[in-house]
Amino acid sequence: MKIMTFNILFGGEDRFDAILAIVAAARPDLLVLQECVGWEDGARLRAVADAVGAPAGERHAVFGRANPRPNGRRNHVVVVSRAPLAQARVHAPETLAHCLVEVELSLAGEPLVVLGTHLNAGSEDRRISEARWLLSLVPPARFAAGLWALVGDLNALSRRDPYPADLDARLATAGIEKYGSPPRFDTMDTLEAFGWTDALLLRPSSSRWATALRGPAGAQVETRTDYVLLSPRLSGRLSMADVIDVDAASDHNAVVADLA
Repeated sequence: MKIMTFNILFGGEDRFDAILAIVAAARPDLLVLQECVGWEDGARLRAVADAVGAPAGERHAVFGRANPRPNGRRNHVVVVSRAPLAQARVHAPETLAHCLVEVELSLAGEPLVVLGTHLNAGSEDRRISEARWLLSLVPPARFAAGLWALVGDLNALSRRDPYPADLDARLATAGIEKYGSPPRFDTMDTLEAFGWTDALLLRPSSSRWATALRGPAGAQVETRTDYVLLSPRLSGRLSMADVIDVDAASDHNAVVADLA
């Protein structure tokens, strides 16, 4: 099973054909997209499902209606699955900047629960609150014994990625304040302490790691905020993970993970 996460930037708009080509080439079994702005009519969701070879219908495609941002925009989250979904639920409490889509499907005869989400972009304190709420959905005993994946743009830095020693200075030069000064890693620390494993760090198939260049030209900083995180048992099935360069199709590269 191949899982893929991709933040498509404000709905895709005039980049939608390129986005379709990227997901069709990757052909994930389960796809989580963020920032599906303006997808309420279902047309682009159906096009994406068709591109990855997923059958039509609610058992294969879930539209996660997001909370509105202060500017009124809703950064919806969608999940598309080639295999039928046994269950699907959309969570959008006030705690979340956007929403979380929870789905269950079968992996080799066992239930696999996937949480697809997009955390707050502006504040590490808000992201920590969102992460703690998210973890309240995950019973520790079921997590330890079962198959779980947390997938999406978490807008949080991992201290285990290869950031330079002068990351703080580089972020300041670029005018990037969203990660704090000095940059904070609390959200990912919280998730890892619960038991989630970062697929890209566990089984990288290349040296690619950054998913977003942040800051103005001449002062850009390589960052990663896009993750496929796995429960302990599921991480044992991971064969590889990688970053897909999407060029100008979005401001985020995609991340994929293959599970045996």
